[in-house]
Amino acid sequence: MKNITVYSGPLCNFCDAAKRLLARNNLNFTEIDISRKDGLRDEMIKKANGKRTIPQIFFDDHHVGGYVELRELEKSGELINSLK
Repeated sequence: MKNITVYSGPLCNFCDAAKRLLARNNLNFTEIDISRKDGLRDEMIKKANGKRTIPQIFFDDHHVGGYVELRELEKSGELINSLK
């Protein structure tokens, strides 16, 4: 199973929704709060090909996108398959 990383920030409803979606599918993930340390936002932007919004979600090194893209994977039934 691929590792899931969620770049998030404080007071972010989409971040909270993404984390709830992952939890309801019994998926473990690592959360990186970009507000906690200098340089984390820049790291996220670089990995996400310039995307600046949060959350930004990765399966290993594959950039999934944000909450909307994660939700689409779940709705289409491809979420678990994309983690194999």
